[in-house]
Amino acid sequence: MNRAEFEKEVLLIQEPLRRFLYNLCSGDAALGDDIAQEALIKAYLNLSSFSGKAKFSTWLFRIAYNCFCDNKRASKKYASAELNENIVKDNESADSKFKNQELYMAMSKLNEKERTTVLLFYMEDRSLKEIAVITGMPENTVKSHLSRARGNLSNHLNQIGYERR
Repeated sequence: MNRAEFEKEVLLIQEPLRRFLYNLCSGDAALGDDIAQEALIKAYLNLSSFSGKAKFSTWLFRIAYNCFCDNKRASKKYASAELNENIVKDNESADSKFKNQELYMAMSKLNEKERTTVLLFYMEDRSLKEIAVITGMPENTVKSHLSRARGNLSNHLNQIGYERR
């Protein structure tokens, strides 16, 4: 794949990629954009490793997911109680931007793997096989995370009296 082909592919996938990372980062647009930029740079620098076994978008989502995980590990090293308090406040203000605030809050209650599989499956229309490649989990594990996530979302939404609109 040459530079022009890379740019063409990126133009097609950049909005879904940003949306995925935005939601994975609990509404932190700046962090999501930073991770997306990091993923695109890594993808471009490692373009020779793209073998075409999976779709380009699947390959790029895998890189982005790894960047997210790396960022999360690095931020844990420097997290403090005050920082965590600020993150909660930032998430609460981001929630007000969403039409279905209760659903967004319920998503934030899911663990990282459940949230990732739900976002990829329902928001990005990725197949179970693609999700398995992106996350590095076996396909049956992806199914299990989706199933648990649906149950957890349902329980949380029922607890707060969420009504479908």
